[in-house]
Formats: sequence, C-alpha cells, structure tokens
Amino acid sequence: MPSLLIKNIGKLVQVKDTNEAVKGKQLKELSCIDNAWLTVDGGEFADFGAMKYCPLRAEGIIDAKGGMVFPTWCDSHTHLVFAKSREDEFVDRIKGLTYAEIAQKGGGILNSARRLNEMSEDELYESAMARLTEIRSYGTGAVEIKSGYGLSVAGELKMLRVIKRLKHHSDLTIKATFLGAHALPAKYKENRNKYLELIVNEMLPQIAKEGLADYIDAFCEKGFFTPKETAYLIEEGAKYGLPAKIHTNQFNSMGGIETSVGGNALSVDHLEVLNDAEIAVLKNSNTMPVLLPSAPFFLGDHYPPARKMIDSGLPVALATDYNPGSSPSGNMPFVISLACIKMKMLPEEAINAATVNAAIAMGIQDTHGRIEKGLPANFFITKPMPSLAYLPYAFGSSQVERVFLKGRE
Repeated sequence: MPSLLIKNIGKLVQVKDTNEAVKGKQLKELSCIDNAWLTVDGGEFADFGAMKYCPLRAEGIIDAKGGMVFPTWCDSHTHLVFAKSREDEFVDRIKGLTYAEIAQKGGGILNSARRLNEMSEDELYESAMARLTEIRSYGTGAVEIKSGYGLSVAGELKMLRVIKRLKHHSDLTIKATFLGAHALPAKYKENRNKYLELIVNEMLPQIAKEGLADYIDAFCEKGFFTPKETAYLIEEGAKYGLPAKIHTNQFNSMGGIETSVGGNALSVDHLEVLNDAEIAVLKNSNTMPVLLPSAPFFLGDHYPPARKMIDSGLPVALATDYNPGSSPSGNMPFVISLACIKMKMLPEEAINAATVNAAIAMGIQDTHGRIEKGLPANFFITKPMPSLAYLPYAFGSSQVERVFLKGRE
C-alpha cells in the first residue's frame, strides 16, 4: 500500500522519463496528464495515471480538488546567504544612480561584504534559514547558494560553512558555489594578481579540505574579472573537482561566453547582453544558459533575449538571482511571470526552464525537475487553476497551496 495518494489532480505537470535538456521548439512541449492521481511511497514517486484507474487505498489520501501538481522548482542561481538588505541603494537608483555609480561610492557587492564580515556565523545561518523557509513556500525544492560576500579567506569560509549547515538542517536540496571572484576587494585594487593568488592558494585548498563547495564561479564583467582571469579560476577550480557556473554578459559581451564554454562550464548566468556569435558558441556546447529576469526588473535594465535564444534552438533555464542588491526576492513563480511578460516566453517554455533545464544547471537532473517513478517525491499542489497559463498570469497571488519534499509536507 502506498504511503500517500493524491487524487482528483486537475493536471499532473512535467511527467517525463528523460533528464535531457529541453531546447528550441521542444520547450513548448510539456507532458501532462489531465484529471490524474499520483502515489508516493518511501519518499519517492511510486505511480500515477488517469483518475479512472485511481487506486482506492493508501495510508494517507489527499484530494487535490482540481488543483495541479508540479515538480518543485529548481532555483539554480542565488546569493541567499547575506547579512543585511540594501534598500538605501534601491532609493539611490530611484534618484538616478547607476549600478556602477553605486559601487564606486562603496555600495554594491563591497557593501554586502563589509556587512557580512561584521556578522556572526550563527546570525547568518538563522537569517538564511528563514529565507529557505520562504522560498519553499513558493514551491522551490532545490536551490544553489553562492558565497561571494566574504571576499576574504575568513569571510568566504564563513559563508560556505553556513551553506554547509543549511544543507544539513534544511529539507531542500542545496548546492554550494564558491564565488570568491565576485568583486575585487578595495585593498587589492592596485594588485589584482595578489587577490587571485589568495583565492587559488588559500581559499580553494581549505574549501576542498572541508568539502564546502560543489561549484566555482566568477563575475566575468567589465570592472570585475576579465575572461583571462575567469579562465584561470575555472582551471584552478577543476583541479579540486569544482565545475564552473559563471556570471557573464550582464552588461557587456567581452568573451565570457567563449571562456566559459571552453572551460566546460555547467552554466552561464545572466546573459542580458548576447550576440549572434555567442549564441552559436552556446549551441555547440553542453553549457546551460541561465536567465535571471528579476535582476533587470529590479534594476530597470533590459532583459535577456530569451525569444531569440529559443528560436535559435538553445535551451534556457530560469532562476531568481536572490540577493540583497539587484534581486531581493526568491519568488520563482514571479520569475516565471516575468519570463512570459517581459521575455515573451510561453508558459510551457517557462515551466520547462524552471524545472528540467534548471535541474541541469544545478547538476541534479538525475533526481529533480520532473515527475518520474522512482525519483524523490518533490512536488507542490496548487489551488484549482483554469489552465497552465493562469500561473504566470496571476502574478500577484500565490497559487502554491501545499509543498512536499521527499514525500513529506
């Protein structure tokens, strides 16, 4: 007898038996079962089908009452561990200051780094756990969390140790990314190489010794780190078994895509700026393009060319970029709404991008991103909705009613 039966499901969404990336025209296709049931046993998906074949008995029975069932979202790009909010910079932007101007006056990433280094590990852990609880309520079941607000040996290790504690105590699936190359600390402004040596010779060995990271990242952008420096960090991270997930093309095209693909990066993230040559490079790679539409929404910037990318045959993933400066929200349903409203993605494309493709961008495609027998039962039940399109359409209200991770609510 299964441990749990969900019956009267209006639509069972993302029923798949393959973990391959969904690309181009395929993104419009979403495998669903209307008027369905789903069983869970031992924390895994056990079986599913049309209601006319619904089993009669289970240890626990939930009537979905026409609500839909989705696999939980995979949020493959966040900076969820941080010390303080930065609403003062939000006001500065309203007054007309640019991202670069705010950074020049001591704001931005360096502001977060200063505050983080003043906060204890326990305080960071408690605030981050509260954010995990919040994003879970939106239907997120897996999340990647980056360091990058320490920018010192002690600070980066503190962040990554907090993420390790979160992995141990949270029911979400968590991946940790070492982002020591997030910005150049002020003390190294005149000696960039010395900071890179600090990352490679002091941070990386200790991170590897303690098993603190799954991936390595760098902010490949003008005013931050060059493609050559990024390539060096990708190469050094690989020596410790850390694949790359790279920030690039947020404001400029400067070789970050070519560098990342050349280094077999798992993903390239942001891509607000992207040219035809870079699209061609991505098409001939296994690197997942990750779009973060809530960042340009919050910054008042232009959005990634998602429509062009998809029509060119690329896969895309979606993530929140949850951070205190440019995207202070971990609301994945809102990201899906933005993808549809601002980037002209179809609802089915956005759902594929937030599940199957997002799982690939996190390296967890074997276990997450879809509903398949034998996989961990990570799913959520919505309120009754008239269609899939209603989820991004009704952006101002949450449709997620109940969330289950490994079969437990």
